[in-house]
Amino acid sequence: MAASFQVLSVTKDAVAQIKSLLEIQEGVPVGLRISIKKGGCAGMEYAMDMVSEAPKGDDVVEVDGIKVFVDPSATLYLLGTELGFETTKFRSGFTFQNPNEVSACGCGVSVELKPADMLKAMKSN
Repeated sequence: MAASFQVLSVTKDAVAQIKSLLEIQEGVPVGLRISIKKGGCAGMEYAMDMVSEAPKGDDVVEVDGIKVFVDPSATLYLLGTELGFETTKFRSGFTFQNPNEVSACGCGVSVELKPADMLKAMKSN
């Protein structure tokens, strides 16, 4: 049997925020989808969208009644990532604690990512 593991983990604060966003969305959203897009100074950016149906082929992380979908093309870059949510004096937003992040731009939006080491990821589960 193949080893199974979750692509990313989701903190309690992030779960609460996702639940809040799902409640205020028009239509019937199913969950949050995370992908990676090219852009910014460092070359890549995290992208997040509410989805009304499960995207075919996506990895699904279910935590406390919410679903987070991960674009298959982003999986190797997100393995081991913790999705969080923080509120500071000046801003609030989702955070990514990603062990595959090589560097980040000073703007805080774009990152440089490397693909995860699959053997290392499988051993840690």
